[in-house]
Amino acid sequence: MATVSIPACTSALLLDIEGTTTPITFVKDILFPYIKEHLEDYLSTHWEEDECKQDVHLLKKQIEEDMKQNRACPVHTVDQTVHTDEEKAIREVIENVLWQMAADRKSTALKQFQGHMWRAAYASGRIKGEVYQDVVPSIRTWRARGLKVYIYSSGSVEAQKLLFGYSVEGDLLELFDGHFDTSIGAKVDAKSYERITERIGCQPEEITFLTDVTREAKAAEEAGINVVVVVRPGNMELTDEERAHYNLITSFSQLQLTGHA
Repeated sequence: MATVSIPACTSALLLDIEGTTTPITFVKDILFPYIKEHLEDYLSTHWEEDECKQDVHLLKKQIEEDMKQNRACPVHTVDQTVHTDEEKAIREVIENVLWQMAADRKSTALKQFQGHMWRAAYASGRIKGEVYQDVVPSIRTWRARGLKVYIYSSGSVEAQKLLFGYSVEGDLLELFDGHFDTSIGAKVDAKSYERITERIGCQPEEITFLTDVTREAKAAEEAGINVVVVVRPGNMELTDEERAHYNLITSFSQLQLTGHA
């Protein structure tokens, strides 16, 4: 795949994580299974702590919101082994979290809760964030050429910082000028990219967004942002039409900076 030149006016790069900086397999085979395997223990251990109470409150509010909008919700099954009110409440939260994960929900409530669970795993060294080998050297080059680099992921800002702060290549947080998550809006909504542009403080045409998801690419384009689609192993196959429409790269090293010192 040939190099792709980004516009000379570019002052900032906005990066997706899953399938762009980080293998999809890391999220699907390591991060998500960790949640499922340790969910009950985590809730039982931290149930009385303020942070956990706040997470549970947000998850419950999410269900109420879903019911108002007639979205599907988890159905609580009667578990004869549950005796106390606390056990019953914990069981309901577990069902809620597992249901949202199975439905691939991107709710802020779920992402925040997952982020708090992963924090303990990263800090203890049980998990280390994975990044593709071309990512760090490329970002260092971009920054040396005067570009700012931001992350926009459906994972919470806290989860993003954990991944890059406890990565296989050490603490990489110094490489990023800012982080955005779904609290600024859904990644498939053009308005989210307009808000990010305002937050960064530049014109949309001065931002180049790297993602593997064409629905996100389309939303960013609608907001006037330049887009490059990243093709990595395990990412969703692109249609012929998508391949013809978007600039494609298989490595960050293929991104050519024109007109930058």
